Amino acid sequence: MTDSAVDDPLLRSGEGRSDPGEVIRLLGSHRSIRRYTAEPIPDGLLEDLIRAGQGAASSSFIQAYSVVRVSRPEARAAIARAAGNQPWIEQAPVFLVFCADLARVEIACVRQGAGSLEGWSEHGLGAVVDCALMAQGVMVAAESVGLGGVFIGGIRNDPQLVVDELALPALVLPLFGMCLGWPDESPEVKPRQPLDLVLHQDRYRAPAPGAIDAYDRTMAEYYARRGNKARRSDWSATTAKAVQGKRREHLLGFMQRVGFFRK
Repeated sequence: MTDSAVDDPLLRSGEGRSDPGEVIRLLGSHRSIRRYTAEPIPDGLLEDLIRAGQGAASSSFIQAYSVVRVSRPEARAAIARAAGNQPWIEQAPVFLVFCADLARVEIACVRQGAGSLEGWSEHGLGAVVDCALMAQGVMVAAESVGLGGVFIGGIRNDPQLVVDELALPALVLPLFGMCLGWPDESPEVKPRQPLDLVLHQDRYRAPAPGAIDAYDRTMAEYYARRGNKARRSDWSATTAKAVQGKRREHLLGFMQRVGFFRK
């Protein structure tokens, strides 16, 4: 018998698998956690989380990602300021930076006589997708053992600072950070959009009349009951502010300088 999963009698019979309901409940319970206890995350557990993330699908199995654990207080402080003064970057027991990494891919290409990478968009996009899938696996694995965390897109405010602090070489693009720790808060799960807005059958369809208004009312009620964080807003208002306020005009030029999306 081989080591292949399809030859595993437990998997063929369905025995030994996790309860699918439990996994679905875990995925649906995600919340951003920004306050943590002082309890550290053991190194061995963090390594297990990274290995779990590596189980994600990878385009052509290129595995075009790298993760940098940032422990130096001065580096964390600089990144926290650049990310919009987010104190949890400094306070979390673990802070990781996830990077789309084509450097190892280029080594493989050169060794095989296929030449250096030229910055084709397909390669960059594949690396970004690989990294995002891998990071989501890390977060889900973390939450499965009781940890909590939050993704930090604010590192893209000043990606050159991140490159400098972490000594990232060409073809390594910092995409986002992740804070992890044992939760010291228990926020309510944000209501996601109704399935009718997300799931389409055969052809894309525009939202039904009133569907976004209804979701705005749901989110307005959620924001209104958030205790000392209560505010008057809804999904449309927060989305418009977030998207139009975070254009980051410098990003395309930066990505091209480090070898991404040139063509």
